Amino acid sequence: MNKPFSGWREGVRYYAPVLGLGLLFSVALWPAGYTWIGFLILLLGVAMMLFFRDFPRTIPAGPKEIVSPADGTIVAVEDLEETPHYGGPTRRVSIFLSILSVHVNRAPCESTVTQVKYAPGKFKNAMNPESSKVNESNAVWLDTPHGPMTVRQISGAVARRIVCPVVPGTRLEKGERFGMIRFGSRTELYLPPGTEVCVKLKDKVYAGSTVIARRS
Repeated sequence: MNKPFSGWREGVRYYAPVLGLGLLFSVALWPAGYTWIGFLILLLGVAMMLFFRDFPRTIPAGPKEIVSPADGTIVAVEDLEETPHYGGPTRRVSIFLSILSVHVNRAPCESTVTQVKYAPGKFKNAMNPESSKVNESNAVWLDTPHGPMTVRQISGAVARRIVCPVVPGTRLEKGERFGMIRFGSRTELYLPPGTEVCVKLKDKVYAGSTVIARRS
């Protein structure tokens, strides 16, 4: 990654033209009394800009603490004997991101990217567990001081674009941004077996700041 990832920067190509168009219409239609049309376009541009919001987060400093890779709601905590997204038994924590969530993904701990595996697929509702098996996804395999981990970005019914500029060899600090999923989606974190998970079903979590697990 040549420069730090930024959700704001990623979204400029989408919200800037809409904001510009809204401003233009507001001025051009002022004499005719139709300024409200420009205001509506401006509101749409602001809504799009807020989707790409990417404010700084306070990252927990504890070396044993693993932070959430995404904002959203915990929808599953499972122990798996095997999966194509992790080498051997693993503990998987699944997070659902609504369209109102911040969609920037962050590294769960200091790590080095070892593999990035993109898989095309469908666009089922990300709340549906089946989406984990059939939807478009991108798995980022990480070498960490706690053992191997994988963060998997999964598209949803609305999300149609996974962004992940990291490549094998990229070094990530805990809580560092490494990509995003545009609109509603799902993020999964695959942990070494026996990892202490610090969240439960329906908990709200925040990327980079919520401690999602610990390793002894």
